[in-house]
Order: sequence, then C-alpha cells, then structure tokens
Amino acid sequence: MNSVILQLAARVIKFLLILFALIALYRGHNYPGGGFIGGLLAALSIIFYSFAFNWQEAIKKLKVKPTTYILWGLLLIVCSILPSLLFQQDVMKGFWISIPLELTDPLKLGTPLLFDIGVFMAVIGVTLVFFFTLIKSR
Repeated sequence: MNSVILQLAARVIKFLLILFALIALYRGHNYPGGGFIGGLLAALSIIFYSFAFNWQEAIKKLKVKPTTYILWGLLLIVCSILPSLLFQQDVMKGFWISIPLELTDPLKLGTPLLFDIGVFMAVIGVTLVFFFTLIKSR
C-alpha cells in the first residue's frame, strides 16, 4: 500500500507498540501472560509496518531473523530452568535477586522474568515466521 498517512502512522505506532510490549512483559512477569502478550504486541508492530510499506521492507528493517528470535527465546527458557535443576529443587522453582534502589522499592529480578523474556522472544519469532510464510505464499 502506498498511503503516506498509513506509512507515517506505522512509524509512530511501531514505537508505541514496542513500548506497550515491554510494559506488558515487565508487568506480567509476576502475573500470567506477560511474555506472551508482550511478544504478540512486538510482532504486531512489525506486521503493521509491513502493511504500511511491504513485507520485503519489513524483513529488511529487522535486525535479526525471526528464526533467531525463536532460538534465543528457547535458549532463555532453558536457562531459566537450570538454576532449579542445579540446586536440586523442583523444576522451574523461582530464584530471585534484589537490587536496592535509592528512591523506590528494590528491583526484584528472577528466573520467572528470564522465562518470560524467553517466551517474549519465541512468540515474536513464531508469529513473524507464520506471518511472513503466509504473505510470501500469497
């Protein structure tokens, strides 16, 4: 499509969707669905960009291949399971570290966040592979 308004909107909306995806990822690591919903929002930003321009331009704009997102996502998921196996705990038992901050509550980071980041990346990759495969076969 060659709509100037859609192309301008796609550039702005891309960054807003990425911002909301990161908010959903961080907010959701204590609640169900953060990595999955965030991954869908991030993939949607790229898909919307491909509607405004074309799918070849969207693939060129990507810095990383979608299959690489899947690979790194699965690797992070496995890494989030390793601490529980190394310390002979239940599988996927959470481990946290707390980073003290001066003005707010301490920042708590743990293996559930690592797992959600892995899901986030895997969902981005799977969604983009699915979308680009469908659009190429058209």
